[in-house]
Order: sequence, then structure tokens, then C-alpha cells
Amino acid sequence: MPDVEPLPLAQLTTLRTGGIPARMIDAHTADELIHALTDVWGDGDEWLVLGGGSNLFAGDEPFDGTVVRILTRGIERMPSPRPGFARLRVQAGHDWDEVVAYAVAEGLAGIEAMSGIPGTIGAAPVQNIGAYGQEIVQTLVEVDLLDEGASAPVTVAAADLGLGFRTSVLKHHYGSVPLRSAVILSVTLELAEVGHAERPIAGAQLRSALGLTGDQAVTVAWIRDHVLDTRRRKGMVLDDADPDTYSAGSFFQNAVVSASFALTLPDECPRWPVAPDLDPVLVIPLAQFDGYVPPAPSERADVKVSAAWLIEQAGVRKGFKLPRSRAALSSKHALALTNRGGARAAELAELARFIQGRVQSEFGLLLQPEPVLVGVEL
Repeated sequence: MPDVEPLPLAQLTTLRTGGIPARMIDAHTADELIHALTDVWGDGDEWLVLGGGSNLFAGDEPFDGTVVRILTRGIERMPSPRPGFARLRVQAGHDWDEVVAYAVAEGLAGIEAMSGIPGTIGAAPVQNIGAYGQEIVQTLVEVDLLDEGASAPVTVAAADLGLGFRTSVLKHHYGSVPLRSAVILSVTLELAEVGHAERPIAGAQLRSALGLTGDQAVTVAWIRDHVLDTRRRKGMVLDDADPDTYSAGSFFQNAVVSASFALTLPDECPRWPVAPDLDPVLVIPLAQFDGYVPPAPSERADVKVSAAWLIEQAGVRKGFKLPRSRAALSSKHALALTNRGGARAAELAELARFIQGRVQSEFGLLLQPEPVLVGVEL
């Protein structure tokens, strides 16, 4: 587990920002990763794990701590206890899109709509990544992880990760700490064995995004190809020839608001219902039970609203930048803040704050950043 010469985080993140860390360790195997983490935790150093660097916004100042780069790789296909399914156990440092490509080549379905998402698979459950109606929560079985301060990994079921809309108990949200401080070592997915034949697509959101009719049959490879084309048109696939590439993807989350607040927004604002908790637990002590069970409280489901629509309707259009700034909104996608060449983190943060202020002033809603922020504040 030798240390390596620290590289600037600007060279390792898709936003191209970040200073030089005090120490850097490259972990190429699960054992090296465990040893690196236990060593850093034992020393009490500030630490940061880094995969693909596609969901990280790092500040300009040097990082006064240790960066552990997760470079582990490997896909193991295993049988599933469910007929018609197979499991893939993947090392955390494996490129996410390579995993999707492998699954499609094997005729396995469940993650093909998430083609082209940058980053490593170890970060996927942390963020509960998703696109076009598919989320990793739908196929995730379990993860192997190492809790901070522990010396041995444990296997944790997907149900115990608190997976929600772009969140989990492992995620470092802006302004807070994770509910569980741990590092994922491997991820196990369960995918449907559909082969390479054409089949109807069940998800309405995916059908709509791909322009499919309700009964139109396509292959998993067709879906992957068309999703990649769609993401390229939005500048959301890593491509050094495209200046819109240098981003962290969607910088702001689609906001989840109450049904009553959603009514204050213009009717034209795109919105989607968020499924409510349909399994409340009511406990009535037997000694107090008089035969009457009160009705369940009537609660209207929360609503997810389009952050991109709010940004543009607040007057911030695609390609917008502040005077003399090298940071700008993507020319293709209103949710992506891009580094147009040599922009410092301070310039991107200034643009993010400007957008937040415009949307809050116009609609009374403070947009929250989606990437993990290290050494930078909004």
C-alpha cells in the first residue's frame, strides 16, 4: 500500500477543480483499500475517498488530509435464487458504464437506462443513481462496506441503506454528515435474464424518453444506444472534445416539495408525485382498545418538481455565465454547471449562488446541490 505523489484534485474530478491533497494512496485491491482506510482512520487524518470524481466539487485550497483513490476492478457473475435472474458482484472502483455495457452484452436488464452515467459503481448506491425511470435501488441486493473505525468489512442489505431520491445513509449532503460513515468495497446487483430479443418496455418514463409506443418492442442494446445518444445531445457523456463535458452532471437536485407548496408554482412547471408511506404502524395497547380503530391520517403525497425548469424560468438560460467568469451553465442542459476552461472553484460557486438566489427570489424555493462539496461553500 505505497503512497503515491499527490495529484491535484482538478486533474481527477470532472469539474476540473480542487487543490493538491497532503497525501494520496492508490488502492488497487480490496485488501489494499481496507488497509489504506484503517491506516488513515487510525492516524485520525482528515480523509476523502475518490472514485471517478464525477460527483465531487472540490475547493481551490489544498486538501489538508489523505485522499484514497479506489481503483479496484472486477465483475463476478453469480447465480440468483430467483429463476430468470442473475447476480453481478462488482468491485467498487469499476467504471459504472463498463458494468452497464457488460450487463447488456450478457443480455441482462435493469440498468441499461443508466448508460453513460460517469463514475464508479461504488458511488452508485451512495447517490442512488438513476435515469429515465431506473434507479439502482431497483436492482441492488447488497454491498460490502467498511465502517469508519472498523477493521473488517460487513455485508449490508440494500434495504438497510436508506435509499431514497438521490440519497442514502452513506451520502454526505451539503451542510450535514452521513448517517453512516463507511466506504463501499463491492456492490451486488440482481438483473433479469432477458437475452437479446426484442421485448416491450414497461416503464412509462423510459418509453417517453425514447419515443416508444406502449407495445413497441426493443432490445436492451437498443435502449443503451439510444440513451447514450440522448445523453450526448445533453452534454452528459464524458467527451474531451465537448466543453459541456466538464461538469458534475446535474448540479442541483430536482426539489421534492409538499403538495401545498407545489400548488404555488406555475401550472407549466413539470412535476411528478412522490409515493407516500403506505405502511404506517398504529399500536393500540390492548387495555385501552375499545373496538374503535381511528382512520389513517389523510396526507397528500409530496411532489418532485423540475429544477431545470425553475432555473430557466427564473431567467437563467442555457450557456449563461457571469461577467468575466470561466464558469457557465451548459449550453445543452440547464442543470449542469460547467468549467469552460481554467475556472476556479470560487467562480463555479459564485454562479451556483447566483442561480440559487434567482430561483429563490422568483419561486420561494432554495435549490440544493447534488454533488459532494469538499472545501467549498455555497
